[in-house]
Amino acid sequence: MGTVTDYLAAREGENRTALEHVIAVARELAPDVTEGESYGMPALLYRGKGFVAVLEAKAHLGLYPFSGQVLPGLAAELGEFTWSPGALQFTAAHPVPDDLLRRILAERKAQIDARLDGKPR
Repeated sequence: MGTVTDYLAAREGENRTALEHVIAVARELAPDVTEGESYGMPALLYRGKGFVAVLEAKAHLGLYPFSGQVLPGLAAELGEFTWSPGALQFTAAHPVPDDLLRRILAERKAQIDARLDGKPR
C-alpha cells in the first residue's frame, strides 16, 4: 500500500467515500499516477510532481491541486465553495461536482506536462 491508500484506509464513513471518489477520478484521468507525498501530505504524483491530495479536517474535506493557479483560473465555477489559491474545501454532503473536479485535475495535469515538456502554459 502507498501513502494515499493508507491514509484513506484510516478514514471512515461518508468522508472516506468522498475522498476515495476524488482519488478514483484522478486515477481515471491519469492512470500512471503513483502514491507518495507532496508538501508533507499523502498525494498522488504525476510524472513525479504533486498532482492532487485530499484530506479530512474537523469541519470539511480539502482538495489540494499543488498549484496556486488552477483554482483561481476556475474561480467563476467554484460558486459557494470556500477556496484559496491552493485549496478547495468541500464536504461529503456537498462534494465537488464531477465535471468541475475533472476540470481541476485536467488543468493540473496539463500544467505538469507543460512544465516538464518545456512548453509554456
